[in-house]
Amino acid sequence: MDTKEKALLMHEKYRGKISVNSKVKVKDKDSLSIAYTPGVAEPCRAIEKESRNIYKYTSKGNMVAVVTDGSAVLGLGDIGPDASLPVMEGKSILFKEFADVDAFPICVDSNDIDTIINTVKLIKSSFGGINLEDISAPRCFKIEERLKEELDIPVFHDDQHGTAIVVLAGLINSMRLLNKEIKDLEIVVNGAGAAGIAITKLLHNIGIKNIILCDSKGAIDRTRNDLNWIKKDMLNITNSQNEKGSLTEVIKNKDVFIGVSAPDVLTKDMINSMSDDPIIFALANPIPEIMPNLAKEAGAKIIATGRSDFPNQINNVLAFPGIFRGVLDAGSKEINNDMKIAAAKAIAEVIDNGDLKEDYIIPDPFDGKVTKAVSKAVYKIAKEI
Repeated sequence: MDTKEKALLMHEKYRGKISVNSKVKVKDKDSLSIAYTPGVAEPCRAIEKESRNIYKYTSKGNMVAVVTDGSAVLGLGDIGPDASLPVMEGKSILFKEFADVDAFPICVDSNDIDTIINTVKLIKSSFGGINLEDISAPRCFKIEERLKEELDIPVFHDDQHGTAIVVLAGLINSMRLLNKEIKDLEIVVNGAGAAGIAITKLLHNIGIKNIILCDSKGAIDRTRNDLNWIKKDMLNITNSQNEKGSLTEVIKNKDVFIGVSAPDVLTKDMINSMSDDPIIFALANPIPEIMPNLAKEAGAKIIATGRSDFPNQINNVLAFPGIFRGVLDAGSKEINNDMKIAAAKAIAEVIDNGDLKEDYIIPDPFDGKVTKAVSKAVYKIAKEI
């Protein structure tokens, strides 16, 4: 029986992956009167009197909404809210398993930006944080931006920032291993969707100045008249030399390729044209931009993918559980860039210098030290705000 068959059987057997479990036992009249009427009136009155008491007397402070419209599900595309529910259930159990954060899927039957925003705003009283998931670009940028402005709880689009944080952690450790300065890197990011944009922004925020962002037509440069608003905005922080042309042309002499794009778009010849000891993060799933064995044959020094069956998996589960654990514990109203950078450094530092290897620059997702390190680092930043 292969993985696909096992997955169908498991989902059918349990009718999904999540359930609601009570924290308290209702076994007699006394416990019923305390948990529900008339006793429940007291926390209601306390919250009405002081709204912050909701964190004291309810599950809000440990509850995250996993919100999607199903328009950009990894490897599946625009499958809609119904078909995306198994993925959102899966994300919810990862929150619980890795960080003891309660999470619940909210699949919105609309692609309209205002409808999604208003839906989240209307349900925000039940949740201490919002994890946006699998919403297509460029709408996802507007949705996150407005929700961050209009809500008083943390909002985090994991497809963007979770990926960016783990990529940064991988680059930090690559530089530790190669004894190079991360700020000196010249990087090509191939793929101008949610992940590519966020990766580029985060790398710029830590001081990397030479980044070229590419889409399916090649480098995003100032002469192109086919760019949407987010790609135009990215020109403020990328391609300072206004390099033009295809990926084949602009990758020459670059140090790092980061792909969040499509299968088989990177060739051995392209890697051969890069600088010495090139770093290849080929993160397209399930088929990367180049297979690791081919990248190695072409001279790649360090290779990462998004797959669990190869070394150096760039896996968002290294980031989002600990980040939400940290901000929820701190009572933070936001997840900012300082927290993202702190999370990336915490992930990287889980691996000691003596243990770093070309095929071990990213810790295992099941390393229990990761979530604790990330939550602690994020909590510290959150308490300083």
